[in-house]
Amino acid sequence: SDVYKRQEELALRLSHCGRLHTSENWDDLRKCARSLIAIADQIGMHVLARVAQTVIDCIDVGDRVAISATLARLVRIGEQSLTAIWDLQDITV
Repeated sequence: SDVYKRQEELALRLSHCGRLHTSENWDDLRKCARSLIAIADQIGMHVLARVAQTVIDCIDVGDRVAISATLARLVRIGEQSLTAIWDLQDITV
């Protein structure tokens, strides 16, 4: 389904954001976080979208410590949300 594809894309982009952070590729990390916002909004993950925006805000001010902290929060919330959704989908199948 379309929603399932978006969930998979979200999982891939969360992972990609982590790699971009490790390589300190701030421009592409910003783009990746921006794309996460769009996907998260489409599937109703508004908290995830807000945290992704916070990551962008931290990139924009150049605060590396805050980028690390907010990105860790983004990945944690994203993984928890996806796990919860996938668990529910398993139950309803």
